[in-house]
Formats: sequence, structure tokens, C-alpha cells
Amino acid sequence: MYIAGLAGLGFIVLVSIYKCTSGEARLAESEQCFFCDFAHRRQGPPPILEVETDEYVIFKDKYPAARHHYLAIPKEHFDSLKALNKSHVGLVRRMEQGMMEFLRSQNVDPKEAIVGFHLPPFISVRHLHLHGIFPPADMSFGNKISFMPSFWFKKSNDAIRDLEDREL
Repeated sequence: MYIAGLAGLGFIVLVSIYKCTSGEARLAESEQCFFCDFAHRRQGPPPILEVETDEYVIFKDKYPAARHHYLAIPKEHFDSLKALNKSHVGLVRRMEQGMMEFLRSQNVDPKEAIVGFHLPPFISVRHLHLHGIFPPADMSFGNKISFMPSFWFKKSNDAIRDLEDREL
């Protein structure tokens, strides 16, 4: 019971910190974002970019949860999925399609992969990033929990449906 209470308190603190960050602080953060640096090749050594388009890049996760664990990040800075609206559906679809095509090029069936986004405050980096992970059987118990569809992780197709319903 004590541990559950501490976990709940930790969650409340994380949410409070995230929601209390001012717009100016978020702008300054985007100027110091290492994912932005990766996407624009501003700082080295960046990860190897497996895919690069005008809108996004795909690279291997630094701390892979399974044999194949890649991230697709937009070149434009967005803190998370929560910062997007209906106008961003096309971008998210293209990131999803790019990830699916890349996984196929790695002989991975995208239908068997985990493809989705963490939701604030459960994000490790404040820059929108789409995970592509395979095989789920390689994942530790903790990673299986972290990447299961829930209020902290949303599969890409569910994220797109949610964005379609958001206001501009």
C-alpha cells in the first residue's frame, strides 16, 4: 500500500511539473532539444538516420526495448501528441507509414510490431516520437507494461483517430 501511495504521489508531481511549464520555457526547451539536433544534424554524433524525409527522420532507439526498436521524429518540434490537432493528422499518418515501410525493409511484419506514442507525463523526451518495436516477445516485463495500450501509451492508429476528432 505504501509503494502504491508513493507511485501515485510521483505521478501527481510529474503531471504538475509538466502542466506548470510555461510557454516560454517550452520554447527555450525546443531550442535545446537533442531530438531537434538529431533531425537537423546540428550536433554530433547523431544516431544513424535510417530514413530521412522533409518532415521526419527514423533512427534506432538508444535504449532498445527489443531487437528492433526505432523512433520516428518530426523535424518540427512538438512536445508530444498532446500538442497536435486535426491539422497534424497528415504528418502523423506519414510518420506511421514511414515506420511501417521501414519495418518491412527490416523483414518485420508491421502488424506484429508495436507502433505508437507515449502520452505526457509518461514521455522520456519532450519531442514527439513514434515508437516501432519488434518482436514484443523480446521485451522485459517492465517494457511490456510501458508499451501496452493504456492512458500512457497510444497505438498510432488510435492516435490518428483521436487527432481527427480534435479542434483546429
